[in-house]
Amino acid sequence: MPKMKFIEQDGTIKEVDAPLGLSILEIAHRNKIDLEGACEGSLACSTCHVVIESEWYDLLSPATEDEEDMLDLAFGLTQTSRLGCQIIMSDELDGLTVRLPSATRNIMVG
Repeated sequence: MPKMKFIEQDGTIKEVDAPLGLSILEIAHRNKIDLEGACEGSLACSTCHVVIESEWYDLLSPATEDEEDMLDLAFGLTQTSRLGCQIIMSDELDGLTVRLPSATRNIMVG
């Protein structure tokens, strides 16, 4: 089973099982990681914003225009910011490390 790591706001690192085909948001919720996902993965908010560790960023599929639009609303945006609902676990992402931002901004669009 692939694994991934979440770096929480306080610096705690949690390594968890990351089943293939699940999104980072779903993996976080299964493991009680504090990643909100107010729109439940429907790409209508930025509350599942995560910062991808730079060595992993280029392995991801590029963000869609819709994801970029939602990221513009995210708190603490970085060059390697993505929405957790849009990254689906695959074999090549085994070991993926993501950092949770210090805060989220819950602005539902729709």
